[in-house]
Amino acid sequence: MEFKQFVFYVFGGLLVFAAAMVITLRNPVKSALFLVLAFFSAAGVWLLLAAEFLAIALVLVYVGAVMVLFLFVVMMLDINLARMRAGFGEYLPLGGLVAVLLVLEMALILSSGRFDAAVMPEPEPPPAGYSNTRALGRLIYTVYAYPFELAAVILLLSIIAAIALTMRKRKDTKYLDPAKQIAVRREDRVRVIKMPAEKKS
Repeated sequence: MEFKQFVFYVFGGLLVFAAAMVITLRNPVKSALFLVLAFFSAAGVWLLLAAEFLAIALVLVYVGAVMVLFLFVVMMLDINLARMRAGFGEYLPLGGLVAVLLVLEMALILSSGRFDAAVMPEPEPPPAGYSNTRALGRLIYTVYAYPFELAAVILLLSIIAAIALTMRKRKDTKYLDPAKQIAVRREDRVRVIKMPAEKKS
């Protein structure tokens, strides 16, 4: 077994193990930490596929930003675990059936022989001076410019929709007018009163 193939199996095994722990652990904080391990393992697999930009983006964006936000939200919220597991048994047969179907489908695809090394040989190494990031950026901003802009618009709409759905107006909330705060004068806020000194009896 080659060293590259051995490293692939190590990262693949870690990825499967971390993904299984994410969905089986009862503690949401531990599940989020195992999801971080799954992201690192996927980044390692992408590095083996010579997709270093995607690997670095996965680590920086998901592990460095998204998962930190998830951890803060999970740790700050008082999650009632008993309430979350209340209806778990009702959906277990359907979920088990879907899982069995997915495993059978993957087994049929992998046993068909279409993904053997003879059918899909390893690509030749890129020439010297080749930059995967430069090639990816050139494709995104030339060939796939319109799909990229469409994805950006869809993402912007999803952000606006999430803000609109979570924003709630309460009647007892006090709102401040910034224009009135800027136009305020000292005479309106502070009044100096001169009082004669009084002697203690």
